[in-house]
Amino acid sequence: MRLLHVLVLPLFVVAGLVQAAEKIEEVVITPNRIPVPLRQIATSVAVITRVDIADHGNTSLADVLRQLPGVATSSNGGIGQPSGLRIRGEEGFRTLTILDGMRLSDPGGPQIGPQIEHLLSSGIDRVEVLRGPQGLGYGADAGGVLNIIAARADKGLRGGIDAQTGRFDTRQVSGHASVGNARTDFFVTAADFSTGGFNNRTSDNVLPDRDGYSNTTVHARAGINLNEQWRAEFIQRRVEGEAEFDDCGFGVAVHDCLSVYDLQASRAALSYKAEAFTHSLGYASTSTDRDSLLNGRSTFATAGELERWEYVGSAQNLPGFVLVIGADHERAAMDTRERNNVGFFGEILSDFSDSWYFTAGARHDDNDDFGSNTSYRISSVRLIDVANAGTLKFKASMGTGFRAPSPYEIAYNTGPWASAPASLASLQQERSKGYEAGAEWLAINGLRLEAVYFDQQVDDAIIFDLNGYSGYLQDAGRSTSRGIELSTEVQLSATLSLQANYTWNDTNRPDGTQRLRRPENLANAGLRWQLQPKLALNAFVRASHNAVDQDFSGVVVLDDFSVLDLNASYSVSDSLQLYGRLENALAERYEEVTGYNTSGTAAFVGFRMNLGVR
Repeated sequence: MRLLHVLVLPLFVVAGLVQAAEKIEEVVITPNRIPVPLRQIATSVAVITRVDIADHGNTSLADVLRQLPGVATSSNGGIGQPSGLRIRGEEGFRTLTILDGMRLSDPGGPQIGPQIEHLLSSGIDRVEVLRGPQGLGYGADAGGVLNIIAARADKGLRGGIDAQTGRFDTRQVSGHASVGNARTDFFVTAADFSTGGFNNRTSDNVLPDRDGYSNTTVHARAGINLNEQWRAEFIQRRVEGEAEFDDCGFGVAVHDCLSVYDLQASRAALSYKAEAFTHSLGYASTSTDRDSLLNGRSTFATAGELERWEYVGSAQNLPGFVLVIGADHERAAMDTRERNNVGFFGEILSDFSDSWYFTAGARHDDNDDFGSNTSYRISSVRLIDVANAGTLKFKASMGTGFRAPSPYEIAYNTGPWASAPASLASLQQERSKGYEAGAEWLAINGLRLEAVYFDQQVDDAIIFDLNGYSGYLQDAGRSTSRGIELSTEVQLSATLSLQANYTWNDTNRPDGTQRLRRPENLANAGLRWQLQPKLALNAFVRASHNAVDQDFSGVVVLDDFSVLDLNASYSVSDSLQLYGRLENALAERYEEVTGYNTSGTAAFVGFRMNLGVR
């Protein structure tokens, strides 16, 4: 807690007193499914760019995203091990993850959620993180949205390579190549990552073994501009991951366990863009195969498929407002089980004032197994311009969402592993609601200060029975998550910039106990120091306090921790950059999940080379 006070909280005071460089107004797509200036958005959305990713340097995308307000992650050990990314205290499977329009959801998993541990940061251009229930634009399983955009082709012939090595026999080589002109473009990026890892389980500390991980990712995009309005795109992605882990012998401690992950995803889309109307029609298909191996033999395998047709359109020149409409059809399958969901939505965005904006919309879903569900969202922004100083922004929004029981949860409760009371339970949909209100100061010199209060609830959340291990049960009643998010961005001087945030999050189950693995206090701060045009230093500190977990003995209080990461880069030339980073520089010992170790201090070095011909 002392490090939290010393390094983070004073930064909010300093930020309010220092001049900042001019900041360009951003445009985001995720909240309303069409491009809208961020200053007009009432829902909370954060943006990570490729520059931010390079500054952090982390191999795992989740390790970069955890620096954002309201975002917490936890992992069963090192990189590649089962991980969860929670937005405002909601479970990771309630976070919808989209990459270039493809939903990275696995219907074969325990819940229809993303496998965030297999997402590398290389090849990513931008991530928009939308916080709060988002059933309106995205349907089921959208308690928050990660919209990931891969790098794209530029005009001319370009390419690059990035190689790094470091502790735990870690190696990664990634590269990209692109070619483009006014009519066609093609981009492909690939990464090959491997690490010997460290011992994940604390129960193995007497006779520790290393639990390694490897990942090969290939992502390609081809685009054709048919004319000035019409564009066609084709996207293909393949991820192969293998993670070593322990105790897969059904109660017998064994070390030769391997988790195998294989994702194949593709998308084809046709879009039309004109001054008055936009249209986008896309088809995406993902298949995910997972297998657990003991001494090379399969012990548990699942397969999931997701097919989705999606249309989004907008009318821009209507009197006083913009209309956004959409429809989608999704088929989710696990082994021999499958179900279909059809959804329609519409939203209006006001366009009659430069200082007051509001949105209102609704969505209707019809599910094969669970009938119909209606979601809505309303929001409002009030902008007050202060002469020669900046803009004061007040915002408020309210939205709803839902999550149907996954095919796996249903299959488990009706299978041989379940017992009473889970085997007798009839699982129903979870329903969520959330609202937020906040204020933001956007100075003309680029200083940004923001404070947001949020309050969310999930009715009848589906949980695994950790007491009797009978299966999946409905946690009857209301699970809540409420808190405050503070954040700032400021240029402290010509060479020094700061980003910092703090989240207080109070979470409770229906019985009043704290929800597991939800830290009550999260804080992050990042400093970038441009010592000279070629040399830059970055320091990132993250702190987590007041979290609990559960094991066979009951509730376990997790230790508070603060972790410092350092990153440096030196540009030898316009095309060559050398870099190094030191993760957990102060050798903090902590657990994010009880019974699982985290990495000690680890150093990495590498280089980036970019070449191109226009």
